Amino acid sequence: MVSRRQALAAAALLAAPAARAQSAWPDRPVRVVVPFAAGGNADVIARILQPRLSEKLGQPVVVENRPGAGGAVGAAEVARARPDGYTLLIGSNGPLSVNPAVQARLPYDAEAAFAPVAMAMQVPHCLMVQQGAPYRSLADVIAASRAQPDALGAGTAGVASATHLSLEAFKLQSGARILHVPYRGGGAALPDFVAGNIPLLFTEFSTALPLHRDAKGRILAVASAARLPALPDVPTMSEQGVPGFLAGSYVGLLATAGAPPDALRKLGEAMTAIVAEADFKRRMEAMGGEAASGALATPAGFAAFIRDDLARSREVVRVAGITAQ
Repeated sequence: MVSRRQALAAAALLAAPAARAQSAWPDRPVRVVVPFAAGGNADVIARILQPRLSEKLGQPVVVENRPGAGGAVGAAEVARARPDGYTLLIGSNGPLSVNPAVQARLPYDAEAAFAPVAMAMQVPHCLMVQQGAPYRSLADVIAASRAQPDALGAGTAGVASATHLSLEAFKLQSGARILHVPYRGGGAALPDFVAGNIPLLFTEFSTALPLHRDAKGRILAVASAARLPALPDVPTMSEQGVPGFLAGSYVGLLATAGAPPDALRKLGEAMTAIVAEADFKRRMEAMGGEAASGALATPAGFAAFIRDDLARSREVVRVAGITAQ
């Protein structure tokens, strides 16, 4: 006859494999949603991360593009996913900092729907002028705009885009009187700028860098904390009379809120290791950006950054009176 103690011991032995199986994340492919079309920074970074994440997690990582509504379509899909760590988001300013600052109603709660894992990279915004323009410094542009308000137009990626919010923040801090000229995406502004139809471009450094190198425009100032290795001769906005002005775009990895702690831990460890690799840093610099480091490459640090960026975005939207279109 089996004693009660023997029965309990046998049950424990039978339960142990099931418990181990439940905690063995991941045990199947991991899906990464890019809420934008192929070819942009978010998509490129997702595909750089894909093989390295797969290697570190020991499972296939599948990248899927779900564009629409400034990143809201893909973000909502991840927000609705089962919180098991198998559906991830490549997040950026649009769905995480800009949309919730501008739109009263979204199909997801940007502050509660996601569990930040780590930032992958940042790319600063910059002010670009025509190649033959007389402006030699940021002070020249500010002075010219004040002398003739709204005579100087600056192209951005569109109304309520990340670059639009950065332009408005720059105007508020510097007192510049620059006219906003919105386009449907950062790339859409380039032909008009190169053709001389708009005198200024407020855009991502990664977008402006090829034009600068091909002498199709001049980057006058970058909104970064320090000069960038790609163009060390170009000063920051802080150096040119707009102290402490920082603006840029970011890309990072997030899971659905409520994902298992083990999944978040393994994802965080994988991302922290990947963004510290020399090859990843080199590829980010080649894109005109900078690999995340320090606290930004951790869940807590990335979460704090997103909270602060959203708060800044909301303040700019409020003061500048920006509304979604």
